[in-house]
Amino acid sequence: MGALRTALQVIQVLISIALIVLIILQAKGSGIGNLLGGGEGGLGITKTRRGLEKTLFQVTIIFAAVFLINAVIQLAIQ
Repeated sequence: MGALRTALQVIQVLISIALIVLIILQAKGSGIGNLLGGGEGGLGITKTRRGLEKTLFQVTIIFAAVFLINAVIQLAIQ
């Protein structure tokens, strides 16, 4: 049981690192104006995700779900 806990913890750390990288890659395209509330979002202009941006968004959601499931499994094992 100890090996399973260790494996799940290692997986959790790897998933969290991947999530950080994915989120940073998504935020790279937005400027500092968007962080302060300005930019396209404040003008009512919406932007659809296409291509690589859409794929990154979907992969981020999948990794977040796997992160959550892994956390719940770790709590259930304890």
